[in-house]
Amino acid sequence: MAGELAALVARLETAVDRLEKAGVPGLAGGARSGNASSQTPDEECTVPFVLAYDDLLSGPFKTFFDCSMKIGGDVASIAKMVQSTFINQRAFLVTASKSQRPLDTELPQVLEPTGKKIQEVIAFRESKRQSPFFNHLSAISESIPGLSWVAVTPAPAPYVKEMGDSAVFYTNRVLKEYREKDKIHVEWVQNWNNVFKELQEYVKKHHTTGLSWNTRGGNAMANLKPAPANCGVPPPPPPGIPPPPPMVKLEPKVAAADDGRSALFDSINKGTAITSGLKKVTDDMKTHKNPSLREGPKPFVKQSSPPNRASPHRDGPTGPPKFALEGKKWFIEYQSDKPDLIVKDGKMDQSIYIFRCQNVVVQIKGKVNSVILDSCKKSAVVFENLVSSAEVVNCQSCKVQVMGVMPTISIEKTDGCQVYLSKDSLKTEIVTAKSTEMNILIPKDDGDFVECPVPEQFKTVINGFSLTTTCSEKAG
Repeated sequence: MAGELAALVARLETAVDRLEKAGVPGLAGGARSGNASSQTPDEECTVPFVLAYDDLLSGPFKTFFDCSMKIGGDVASIAKMVQSTFINQRAFLVTASKSQRPLDTELPQVLEPTGKKIQEVIAFRESKRQSPFFNHLSAISESIPGLSWVAVTPAPAPYVKEMGDSAVFYTNRVLKEYREKDKIHVEWVQNWNNVFKELQEYVKKHHTTGLSWNTRGGNAMANLKPAPANCGVPPPPPPGIPPPPPMVKLEPKVAAADDGRSALFDSINKGTAITSGLKKVTDDMKTHKNPSLREGPKPFVKQSSPPNRASPHRDGPTGPPKFALEGKKWFIEYQSDKPDLIVKDGKMDQSIYIFRCQNVVVQIKGKVNSVILDSCKKSAVVFENLVSSAEVVNCQSCKVQVMGVMPTISIEKTDGCQVYLSKDSLKTEIVTAKSTEMNILIPKDDGDFVECPVPEQFKTVINGFSLTTTCSEKAG
């Protein structure tokens, strides 16, 4: 009899353990049974993929969040919204760990909270188009849909990678703007890219073919709860009460012994004799008797200015040469007199950044995302195909040649640029600003090129309450 009772107790304990792991409320002991309906970060959770997601929040994402707080402004605001989105997804993963996969008709309702958070981030970016951090906001807005991986089957990890790569265009702009001004923005780009890199590895490891549901769990609609307010990255502590200002000892101001007022009153009391102290105006001081005094001021003569010093980017390379692939970006910097630089096996998700080079030729093999030529002199770049665009900024006497397809090329603040097109790139869009001596070379059937100059002078006329601008062509 005692043996049967012991076996029965053992079976009951095993059943209770299984139900606790499945997330059935009311079966856990202690303080947990009294508040089983509220899921907090402090609550014990033995599901591996939830614990791994907590590591992502407390590791790479916290580093990104702290960096955003240092930048402040709109970057800090959108970082808080992204934090709320990640927290909401953490609560959704907890629900999935104790629920069966819902029906196809119920799945949109289960995913609705995550979708709303993503839309809030995108709407914030659209409302801040005049923000000085618009490139930061756009980088986040372009990649935040990657959190929709919970609805992707059968392979959500490549989707996360694709969404992370969609921010490359704007992160390149951030790097180009702040690389020489503020390193915190460079770290911000690296931290944001690292968040999606770790998220991809997390999804690939724990949700290889789709979101992992609990086949023995309950109903997802019944278990769905909003994310707790105290989940995720802890906010910074509130500042304390500022100390009172130091006490300043005030001393009465002592009037000066003789401040001139007594002399003023004495002169006023003289009456008509007050004019005796005035000086007589002689004829040479009268304008109607001295025409030379009626001459106006002499015209302003501009002083000869000293020769302008060359701006920093016009000088030769000043830093250590660099030719390296960091993440998904090739950095070619401070190279000089090298006509044989080659980037082999370029990939569609990689971008090429060429900075402060002089007398170099860079060849790019394969199809890459974008090419940026920044502050270079007498340099050239030759590539096969581009996914996005090519940019030439702050350069002198540079050449760009495309062998395949190039959707767009942008030339800005550049003196002298030759662009050689191929037969496959005749639909390229050319955008220019503040540049001179620009020529587009169009190929002919015999292999030769026709040189077409880009207009630099324009004529603007007033048309009612608007302006009409046309190219100003010179004869001869």
